[in-house]
Amino acid sequence: MPSIYELKPRFQGLLRPLVRALAAAGVSANQVTVAALMLSIAAGALIACYPRASGPLLLMPAALFARMALNAVDGMLAREHGMKSALGGFLNELGDVLSDSALYLPLAALSGVSAAGVVLVVVLAIVSEMTGVIAVQIGAARRYDGPMGKSDRAFVFGLACLLLGLGVKPGVWFDSVMLLTALLLVATIVNRARRALAEVG
Repeated sequence: MPSIYELKPRFQGLLRPLVRALAAAGVSANQVTVAALMLSIAAGALIACYPRASGPLLLMPAALFARMALNAVDGMLAREHGMKSALGGFLNELGDVLSDSALYLPLAALSGVSAAGVVLVVVLAIVSEMTGVIAVQIGAARRYDGPMGKSDRAFVFGLACLLLGLGVKPGVWFDSVMLLTALLLVATIVNRARRALAEVG
């Protein structure tokens, strides 16, 4: 099953002029990583503070897109402009799981939403990213295999939040989306572990 992650090279090409401008202005990759995390916390906090308002939900797709763009920018700054660092490695991996948690867990507080489904998806998302990192520990490359990677999760939650913000009541459809996402995350965990093992084996 294809993943949105496969579109990343094309997306990076569109962002390259911005990356060059940021590098010329002295903006570091780590600063961009922290900015993406702060954006995620702010977007999630709005939903947590105003669970009955449609505005924060309607802002979520834009916040998710901005986060994806910032995540791509920090990586390009690190690789293409000599900004790789040990601290950046920590910030990048921890920033991803913290951003996912900050953005998605507040949805569990919405009326009519199954909190267990949202929490399950967030936990599995963290495990999937941890699986990708463990691949490096055993001597393989960092795994980003799908079918439910970070970009795919952003698409699912962005669309769900858009529908909720437009007034579509949560119910069976939302719980079904969470269940499907959870199943695809399990497949993602298996794929990342299996391909990492195959690479070193």
